[in-house]
Amino acid sequence: MKANFSLSKKQLLPPVLTSGALKWIALITMFIDHIGAIILEKGAISAYNQGLSSAFSYDTSVFLSKLDFFIRQIGRISFPIFCFLLVEGFYHTSNRKKYALRLFLFACISEIPFDLCFRGKILEFSYQNVMFTLLIGFLTMWAIEILKEKKEILGIIPAVLGILTGFLFHADYNWKGIVLILVLYVFYFYPVEKTIAGCLALYWEATACLAFIPINLYNHKKGNGPKYFFYFFYPVHLLILFLIRYALFGLPAMS
Repeated sequence: MKANFSLSKKQLLPPVLTSGALKWIALITMFIDHIGAIILEKGAISAYNQGLSSAFSYDTSVFLSKLDFFIRQIGRISFPIFCFLLVEGFYHTSNRKKYALRLFLFACISEIPFDLCFRGKILEFSYQNVMFTLLIGFLTMWAIEILKEKKEILGIIPAVLGILTGFLFHADYNWKGIVLILVLYVFYFYPVEKTIAGCLALYWEATACLAFIPINLYNHKKGNGPKYFFYFFYPVHLLILFLIRYALFGLPAMS
């Protein structure tokens, strides 16, 4: 069931960004973030700390460490935008089953490159990629919608179970990611409340609140862009960054 967008409240900022533009912002900032996490933290900095022959000099390593902090802060912007786009997709998709299956498929495809990047193993199950976080959030919203049709209060049950699943499954951003998705879902039609509650939900990552600037610039239009590129980009860029790190530092596994 699609949402009635005539209920939408006043925009906080001029509506100038399409969903396509938001996706590009999220992808670019995620890519920047992963350069820091994979190439710098688990590559250059880790090589120096382990005293490897492939490590850079002390001065270079210190510089890269400072650079890493800066670019990781830029990268914090991506996840809230992806969560917002997930909620947007939930409300607009004509086939929620296909949407969920697509998330599941790409979550599975992404797990090997994700584990190579962040665990140094082909498959490792203590920490899952962010596609699983988005999938859990999507299924939680869907379950809430179904139970709310029976009785409004019943929507609390899947919300609690979704947060618990995020905690137990150890997907990227764990239960905090599910909480953010649910906040964006509950306050979808209320920009002020959505922004305030979203920032409160991001108390653990304050710079991520900057994501609400582009989110509030959203104009509820789709925009242009290849539909599946955004799904394929996630596992492909992880694999490329892993191969670059391995070529530069010979670091297939993390200590």
